[in-house]
This record gives sequence, C-alpha cells and structure tokens, in this order.
Amino acid sequence: MSQTPRSPSPYLSVAEVEAVARAAHDGQTDKAGRPYAEHLSAVAEGVRKRGGDAEQIAAAWLHDAVEDHRLSEDWLARAALTARTKDIVRAVTKRPGEPPEAYAARIRATPGALLVKEADLAHNADPARLAVLDEATRTRLAEKYTRMRALLGLAAGGR
Repeated sequence: MSQTPRSPSPYLSVAEVEAVARAAHDGQTDKAGRPYAEHLSAVAEGVRKRGGDAEQIAAAWLHDAVEDHRLSEDWLARAALTARTKDIVRAVTKRPGEPPEAYAARIRATPGALLVKEADLAHNADPARLAVLDEATRTRLAEKYTRMRALLGLAAGGR
C-alpha cells in the first residue's frame, strides 16, 4: 500500500489541510445550493491574495469546519496544525448564542484571524453570490455582513 509522501514538517501542509476540509464538507452545499468547497476555496484564495501566509490559508480552509460540526473541537485540538492556525480557526468559529460584538472582539484579538474573516466576508457578500438568493435573504445577509465589517473595523467595500 502506498502512502502520500509527507513533508519533513510535523504539521499538515496546506494541500493536506485542503483535502481534510474538502472531505469534511463533502456533500454540504451553501445557501444557493453550490458545493460548499467552492466557498472554502474562494476564502483560501482571498487570504492568499491579501498576503496571508500558509497558517492563515490553512485556517481559511478550516474556517467553518468546527462551526458547522464537520470537524470537532477535539479533532482541532489534536490535529497536526500550528498553534496559530488552531487559534485562528477557533477565533473565526462563531459560538451558539454569541453576541456579534464578542465574536468580532475575539477575531480582532487573535493574530491573523482578521484577514481570514475579511476574506470570508468578501466572498459571502459577493454580489454575484447573493444575486441567486431571494430578496429577503439577500437583504438580511447583506445587512449582517455590513454590520460585521463595521464591528471588525473593516472598510465598507472590502478588498
């Protein structure tokens, strides 16, 4: 049986994290019915384009995995990821009943997390992505994303 060669690093590579995230979200779709992996890929690419490093790109691939119960917090704690990547994933994982202000404060307080959340919000608020939703959902989400951008101290238009 052949195994995928691993790098000498004790941590998963970005490609390995991508494979884990794609497998974890397999069969999941977004609000428009698109494969969820498209969103993960767009956020990871958004982080890369904004100058994010490998730890932030890995966190982008995993940014919804714990929140969506695709991977457990226990998995994250034991995963071969850097402490910084784990911290970013935890920071961007919204907790049930958590006020948006507390969520935004945690993201702002965690080094590297703001860039990941910025890329996530940019893709979520993409007009082409929102256009396929019904008007009520589109309006609700646009207001939610605008408010979160303000709480995070991000410019209204994004990058």
